[in-house]
Amino acid sequence: MTEHVLIEKAGGVLTLTLNRPEKKNALTGDMYGALGDAIDGAGDDPDVRCVLIQANGDMFTAGNDLGSFAAANSGEAPKGDRRGGSALIQALGRAKTPVVAAVNGRAVGVGVTMLLHCDLVFLAEDALLTTPFVNLALVPEAASSILLPARIGHARAFSMFVLGEAVDARKAEAWGLANAVVPAGELRARARAAAEAIAAKPPSAVAITKALMRDSARLLERMQEEGGHFAAQLKTAEAKEAFAAFAEKRAPDFSKVA
Repeated sequence: MTEHVLIEKAGGVLTLTLNRPEKKNALTGDMYGALGDAIDGAGDDPDVRCVLIQANGDMFTAGNDLGSFAAANSGEAPKGDRRGGSALIQALGRAKTPVVAAVNGRAVGVGVTMLLHCDLVFLAEDALLTTPFVNLALVPEAASSILLPARIGHARAFSMFVLGEAVDARKAEAWGLANAVVPAGELRARARAAAEAIAAKPPSAVAITKALMRDSARLLERMQEEGGHFAAQLKTAEAKEAFAAFAEKRAPDFSKVA
């Protein structure tokens, strides 16, 4: 467990709140582990009918803590839970319980790809979605290489992945990445109401419907494939330059990277 993920169960809803606002809710290994364990546990808890993910502070999540990426590139041992992001994304891939997300402010990297596994997504008007994997010399994860093109089309997905195009709340809704855009002050209430509405439905019918709408085996297989490429890219000269440029607040130069 970690103080950076707050867990509350009430009214059939398991609420997971990212609580590292001073670091823009950048995800650590311990946070990934806590989120993954909670989502896995929800599937075996008859008192949980829906999972709600939200965040404290002015940003949903900055994505993975880049310090752990830089450490992996330099060969240093990662801090915290060694399962890293796989703890969360694999739990989402095999999740039996419906998941609702309430997104405020920026969502970066895994902060966006996790939304592709959520059954309902609500965005605050200030939400901004970015998947800058290629900018960091990395590749998509969480089976997003399947899910994002399927949701919004190849051209739009390629632009988000490779060019790092930022997608605002209204565009995300229009593209089918979210159910609704609401004022920031109403976001949590709207998402909570939706989660409670799901929790009130017949649970077996809900679970079977969710399972029929997803090919979990295919998603988990793609996660493994993506993970292999991701781990390899973390150790490249490309990634070293990307992380250094980020830390030094300059544009990266990949022209001399072999």
